[in-house]
Amino acid sequence: MPSSSSTSSSRTPIAIGAGVAAAALLLGYASYTATKPDTPFSGPASVAEASADPRTGADPKLEKLARRDARDPLAAGRADAPVVMIEYADFQCGYCGTFARDTEPELMKKYVEDGTLRIEWRNFPIFGEESEAAARAAWAAGRQGRFWQFHAAAFADGAKEKGFGEDRLTALARAAGVKDLDRFDRERDSAAARKAVTEDQAEGYEFGAASTPTFLVNGQPIAGAQPLETFTEAVEAAKKAASKAAAKAER
Repeated sequence: MPSSSSTSSSRTPIAIGAGVAAAALLLGYASYTATKPDTPFSGPASVAEASADPRTGADPKLEKLARRDARDPLAAGRADAPVVMIEYADFQCGYCGTFARDTEPELMKKYVEDGTLRIEWRNFPIFGEESEAAARAAWAAGRQGRFWQFHAAAFADGAKEKGFGEDRLTALARAAGVKDLDRFDRERDSAAARKAVTEDQAEGYEFGAASTPTFLVNGQPIAGAQPLETFTEAVEAAKKAASKAAAKAER
């Protein structure tokens, strides 16, 4: 797991080319129904099926969104992993919770632990004030090296229904093992926390994310809490493509 230290820096907005814009439109359409927490998913299997063939690679502009910062406490896995999955999510999103409980642990076990995959979290609160408060709280927990523990507590079965008011966020931090709760309370309402969340949001909106969860696997967009097989196929394809690119570069 990454260390608890973290720095926040401004990032230059990324220009969207014609290909990325087209993928963004498809992403918004495909992910619309996948976001609704109280209705069954009825969208396409993945944006990849409509916008990119994983066997031929994804848009390099989207691939460059991976930060690969070894000090990032909101990331898991090696900074030099061949595959990076970026997740744009909201703690009040029911499908984000489904992914966090059912699919992400399997990806961690199968790919993160062996160095193949790095998962980078992006706060993408779209359900209002409590979503934004939860995002800032998750960032603050990360400042003390407890982001993933907070993530697990906030996405635990039934946690969303209890809301994310101030007292509830402090309780989640306590459950996550955050040691300095006074510091946590200060930092989650800080300008730095708001800036970090705003930058994550801006990044997602810049490439066309319209709902949660939205993923990029080495630049390949995937909309919604898809079955594990969708992610394993994307990771395996990205791993193969990265291996071929590395071999070509060595020639």
